[in-house]
Amino acid sequence: MIISFASGKGGTGKTIIATSYALWLSHKDNHPQIQFLDCDVEEPNAAIFLKPEINKTISVNIQVPVVDTEKCTYCGKCADICVYNAIAVVKNTKQVLIFKELCHGCGGCTLLCPENALSEINKEIGVLEKGNAGAINFIHGKLNIGEPMASPLIREIKKERLGDKEERRHGENAQLSINQLTNHQFTIIDVPPGTSCPVIEAVKGSDYTVLVTEPTPFGLNDLILAVDTLRVLNLRFGVVINRDGVGDKKTEDYCRKEHIPILMRIPLDREIAVAYSKGIPLLHVNPKYKTAFFKLHEKIVSKA
Repeated sequence: MIISFASGKGGTGKTIIATSYALWLSHKDNHPQIQFLDCDVEEPNAAIFLKPEINKTISVNIQVPVVDTEKCTYCGKCADICVYNAIAVVKNTKQVLIFKELCHGCGGCTLLCPENALSEINKEIGVLEKGNAGAINFIHGKLNIGEPMASPLIREIKKERLGDKEERRHGENAQLSINQLTNHQFTIIDVPPGTSCPVIEAVKGSDYTVLVTEPTPFGLNDLILAVDTLRVLNLRFGVVINRDGVGDKKTEDYCRKEHIPILMRIPLDREIAVAYSKGIPLLHVNPKYKTAFFKLHEKIVSKA
């Protein structure tokens, strides 16, 4: 199963819940094979809670074009094909301007150049780091500072996923027991905040998505955006309300009105905040959270 933890906005506690869930799975008797993918590549912080031992670092590149001015006739076809405006051809002064920050590495310009005046070189956008946190296979990405595109790095992280994705279950297959489901491998994905391209790239292919929110006007506004996004993607999802007890009941009312299951509630608790600041997962804060994550797990696998 692929289980994503997402949020409409940053700061809802998505990462501490995702890492605590992964740790709970790893502490089970006869625990399944577990992989944790931190796809929040602009600010990866799952390692703060899981404390993995990193044993491999891989450079991640995209290919960007370079022009051979001796072959180029400045016809402008490369600029015409680029929907991202990463190439501009100035015919009067015979210049080809390539804006590497805008290039998505699709290779269209190179393929269509009639003079074969364009070739491609690698541009590093970040690194992928692999390691282990106990029984958890851990992978995260780090986007280079100033690099505008996170999606290519997220794609590389997801290529590292172990095993084959479970096919979606329908009809009689949807009645598989929890014990049957837990024999399969679990991939936990920490998704970037928001609803933009990196989020869609990270949640794509998930069996279930957990939306972590907070009961505030900002939390509700961005939860609605996240729900709309997941519905367009036709993904199953439920909500975890963090810092329960602060704000108002509008988030709960919205979930009830939209028939969205509330999977878990975590109270606003100073003890949790102190532990969070020290990189301590919820499971180590209070023994009651072991039971809470067991119940969360039951709800996820029954709805996926």
